[in-house]
Amino acid sequence: MLNYTICFIKKGDKILLLNRESPAWMGMWNGVGGKVENNETAHDCILREINEETGINEPKNIMYKGTVCWEADGKDLGGMYVFIAELPESYNYTTPKSTDEGILDWKKLSWVLHDENFGVIENIKYFLPKMLDEQNTFSYRFVYKDTKIIDVISEPLEQSVT
Repeated sequence: MLNYTICFIKKGDKILLLNRESPAWMGMWNGVGGKVENNETAHDCILREINEETGINEPKNIMYKGTVCWEADGKDLGGMYVFIAELPESYNYTTPKSTDEGILDWKKLSWVLHDENFGVIENIKYFLPKMLDEQNTFSYRFVYKDTKIIDVISEPLEQSVT
């Protein structure tokens, strides 16, 4: 059981990202999500987090896409369940929007994944394209040394999450 969830909410060629006001990842653009509470499934957690952080009530098209975990200097640092939600292009959600968590804004996918974009959490460009394009679920393990990614291990997952 992992402790966190994250969701990338897509509308057309844009992703709704949150620039966090507090640690961890303060000042960086990332998906929305948070800590899984006691007796809460990952799916229930992400629905709650989406509502708390964006005000969007239960997106209809939300898909579990896999896991992302981290290790540094041989130490397991945990991980998160990753979800993708898709909103119809007609869905009206005006940004930028300031919230208690930070600033929400729609960002073009090409901007999010650009090699020279240092304002987005750096591991996103390794897993998000595959999770957006593939029907299958994947496990990603990021190995860090001195805060730098030195290895990325990706494997298909056969398990589902509730």
